[in-house]
Amino acid sequence: MKKIMILGASILQLPAIEKAKEMGFEVVAIDMNPEAIGFGVEGVMKEVISTVDTPAVLEAAKKHQIDGIMTLASDMPMKTVAAVSRKMGLVGVSEDTALKATNKAFMRDALKEAGIPVPLYFCVSGKDAFKEAVEKVRMAGYQCIVKPADNSGSRGVNLLKKDSDLDAAYEYTVHYSRGGEIVVEEFMEGPEVSVETIAVDGNIHVIQITDKLTTGAPYFVEMGHSQPSQLKEETRKRISEVAIAANKAIGIQNGPSHTEIIVTKDGPKIVELGARLGGDCITTHLVTLSTGVDMVEASIRIALGMKPDLEPKWNKGSAIRYLKTKIGTVKEITGVEEAATIPGVIQVSIVHNIGEEIGEIKSSIDRAGFVIAQAEGAMQANIIAKAGIDAIDFVVESLTI
Repeated sequence: MKKIMILGASILQLPAIEKAKEMGFEVVAIDMNPEAIGFGVEGVMKEVISTVDTPAVLEAAKKHQIDGIMTLASDMPMKTVAAVSRKMGLVGVSEDTALKATNKAFMRDALKEAGIPVPLYFCVSGKDAFKEAVEKVRMAGYQCIVKPADNSGSRGVNLLKKDSDLDAAYEYTVHYSRGGEIVVEEFMEGPEVSVETIAVDGNIHVIQITDKLTTGAPYFVEMGHSQPSQLKEETRKRISEVAIAANKAIGIQNGPSHTEIIVTKDGPKIVELGARLGGDCITTHLVTLSTGVDMVEASIRIALGMKPDLEPKWNKGSAIRYLKTKIGTVKEITGVEEAATIPGVIQVSIVHNIGEEIGEIKSSIDRAGFVIAQAEGAMQANIIAKAGIDAIDFVVESLTI
């Protein structure tokens, strides 16, 4: 029986752990949290190790004699996946690709060198260099957006206004940067999408294009996704071409990727690219609901050196919408059961429960919950998901200062 190691055992990686068990494989789960939800899956071999502690993960991989290694919806473990894959002769991205797919500065450099459309950008360290880069972007005639070079989930992202306090903006963003580097770049305006792809022996297969809904300025946290994209066919074709070229430029030969793109007045430009399955239930739920393709299963098969099934089974619509609540302490939650009974609603999940404090939505972890829906088309799925959200009410006691 083949054995796969999955880096991360949180709610994000749970679908991969459960799917691998369902497929009949042995699973070794890695997480520094001994209470991680994935460890509770029956039969899972538990290793309490940080997913970024490469030497310790490699030692565990050798101990268990794994046949494959992967992660889902998280950039942090990618360098570990790459290192273990190389040292144990397993299928996986190279360490060079892992670096380019997790560090926005290296990513931008690789894409620019390959002629892939990217925004005007500067990667800087230190407050003085930060201020100089902001001035350069503004002098070029663009609004300026800043983000940590090595984080995800909208953490540390900030759109600067003309009168923004640059000292405060620097401190906010650098707080989320593990290495202290910040990307200062042109703020791209236009519809935002993500492209969900699977690479097999260097061939990049576009499985689905996802439309996005965000909070907008200044943090741009994603509050909804729907499939298939409702953009014009010609635009979708160009988006696919850019995504495929970007995957090749980064060096992805086998496995999934999640490429975020904004369709600007100059055409599609890359926001960023992850050499892993997309989060926010995009690849674990929405892709399967809209196409019938199971990207989690496909990724497991590829990691184990097996061929995936990428043939679409149907063409439907799917959507997810996230809850936005008032700021304060949650006192009561109503309407969850009502939302779940709406025809077309597939799942209702509450993340922040009674007694918890909810603050301003600055990153993906601040969202209170979500509703997933399926319908004959994306527009109908969006309507159903929003109806589910509207049925749920958080009674919140405002925080007093």
